[in-house]
Amino acid sequence: PYNVQYWGVGNENWGCGGNMTAEYYANEYKRYASYAKNYPNARLRKVAGGANSFDYHWTETLMKTIPLNMMWGVSLHYYTLPTGNWGKKGSATQFDEAQYFNTMKNAWRMDELVTKHSAIMDKYDSAKRVALVVDEWGIWTDVEPGTNPGFLYQQNSLRDALIAGLHLNIFNNHAARVKMANLAQTVNVLQALILTEGRQMLLTPTYHVFDLYKVHHDAKLVPVQFSSPDYVVGGEKIPALSVSASLDSTGTMHISLVNMDPKKTQMIQTTLDGNFKTVSGRMITSGAITDINTFAQDKKVAPTNFNGARLSGKNLTVALPAKSVVTLTLK
Repeated sequence: PYNVQYWGVGNENWGCGGNMTAEYYANEYKRYASYAKNYPNARLRKVAGGANSFDYHWTETLMKTIPLNMMWGVSLHYYTLPTGNWGKKGSATQFDEAQYFNTMKNAWRMDELVTKHSAIMDKYDSAKRVALVVDEWGIWTDVEPGTNPGFLYQQNSLRDALIAGLHLNIFNNHAARVKMANLAQTVNVLQALILTEGRQMLLTPTYHVFDLYKVHHDAKLVPVQFSSPDYVVGGEKIPALSVSASLDSTGTMHISLVNMDPKKTQMIQTTLDGNFKTVSGRMITSGAITDINTFAQDKKVAPTNFNGARLSGKNLTVALPAKSVVTLTLK
């Protein structure tokens, strides 16, 4: 009665969903998907249980074994762990710059994963009929002290907002293949949009990033070419900037930018392909990368107007503050 169209045929079958091999699961998928029939007003879009992060063999096996017309998508799961250690993942609120850098380095791996899994899918599906569905992603930390470990309750800091912006830019820039991507949970679990306690509710920094990025819905991707400065800590480096852009049906362009460097403002200059008269923006940042929203102070990390962009003809100049997520609107 609810006209549910999207159906996952199994979940994490390489682990808790059966401890299967890719070859065994591919055959089981075909068996079960054959009997997952369409309903009136609900043509099923079946999603095969895809790879665990860097398991490219799994994606290859599914793509070459399952007929393309039997699946709408193939899933991918990857979580950002601050320490990279599942046994002690790291605190959601207490971390230094070294651990922050390591977290952002691990978050950047999503771009590598999407690129390489997409390349495998391209070998068997050059027309991009099958979607890459990144249906579990986000930062996974140790649970908050004093909470039930099984409930996976964690706080949500400015660091989470930067991770969200980075991931959404990656997904936007791979829109031809990534046709669906979602956090595994939305309320009180892992990188949640909303936290509750009794009758109280607050919006997390991640929620505010999602709110900023909704302007990209149903818009057309605008390819962006740029060279990012490096963010360097302890001899290691990652790109400091992440960008995606889109053009909506009214001709308005939106550009979303993330500056992962917690100390340096980044000066950005670019030439636009279009005639725009005005630029405005909204920004999410805060005094420290560890800042969070609490029930006592629920707007510590919240959107504000951004006035650091200047438009002169086709030339756009942006002073992007440290540790910030910004979405610009050009009309």
